[in-house]
Amino acid sequence: MDGKRPLTKSANKMIGGVCAGIAEYFELDPTLVRVAYLILSLFTAAFPGLLLYILLCIVMPAKMR
Repeated sequence: MDGKRPLTKSANKMIGGVCAGIAEYFELDPTLVRVAYLILSLFTAAFPGLLLYILLCIVMPAKMR
């Protein structure tokens, strides 16, 4: 491995582990990422945010143990 961390879903999940995985990648608090995602989704009429979450849930690999 070349020292880069992969972006993966987290085991600390509420629904799919996407927001927590993003938080772990950027070393942020998962709650802050979840709240920011919720606010962003509400301001975009929720549909694009929901679609993006589903897409990321499919595309992001699970964390290898």
